[in-house]
Amino acid sequence: MKQRPAPDVLTPLLWAVAIAVFVFLYLPLLVVIIYSFNPDAVNSFPMRGVSLRWYRVMLADEALMHALGISVAIAIGGTTIGVLLGVPAALALARHEFPGKKLLERVVLLPLTLPGIVTGVAMMSLFPHLGVPLSLKAVLIGHGTFLIAITLTQVYARLKRLDPSIEEASADLGAPPLTTFFRIILPNIRSAVVGSALLSFTLSLDEIPVTFFLIAGDNTLPIEIWTMMRRGISPEVNAISTLIIALSIGLIVISSTLQGRGEGAGR
Repeated sequence: MKQRPAPDVLTPLLWAVAIAVFVFLYLPLLVVIIYSFNPDAVNSFPMRGVSLRWYRVMLADEALMHALGISVAIAIGGTTIGVLLGVPAALALARHEFPGKKLLERVVLLPLTLPGIVTGVAMMSLFPHLGVPLSLKAVLIGHGTFLIAITLTQVYARLKRLDPSIEEASADLGAPPLTTFFRIILPNIRSAVVGSALLSFTLSLDEIPVTFFLIAGDNTLPIEIWTMMRRGISPEVNAISTLIIALSIGLIVISSTLQGRGEGAGR
């Protein structure tokens, strides 16, 4: 007689744990989205209908819209800094050998691995000595600093999978380095550059620790929301949070799709 296989207990257990983790992480987001359509000023369930009231209140809130504009401007500026400095740095690491390269490959990850509060305190202590006062300018530089690491790591990983022989062929045909970069390298790493830029924009938009220690005067959106929540739960916060959630999910999906296409093209 054939011995019956032992029942697989581990797989259902892993599924249960995974589902529990996802519920723990995303159920609060779902609650925020649902309550953003609550017609009442007090969050209560079941709701007494569905309304866009708090979206209209949100759009009429000048302070909130001003903070949103600042956050978008900082995110665009920080992403630009990250791309303009991160792409050349990734190219240097991937295509050139120099003393200290291995150490630099690890040090560049520090802005991603260090807690945001440590980075914020360090920048708050350093910037005044460099003549940079605590302001939106300091916030922009602070965001750009850690976004460089985002772009560098994404583009560097793509360059490591790019066959260097096509660059050598371009040079053999007489193309100068800039021509090779714009006509050979950039088209092959375009998906990684765009994907890292979208991810950088998303991370900058909701950055709190670095912003908190460097800002003075005008608030970014996360700081403005935090200030509003200190005075009590405001239903319009649910509305603006729902829009940010939708935007973040959209940008992350696009970024992941582009990264996947880039890997497929590399293979």
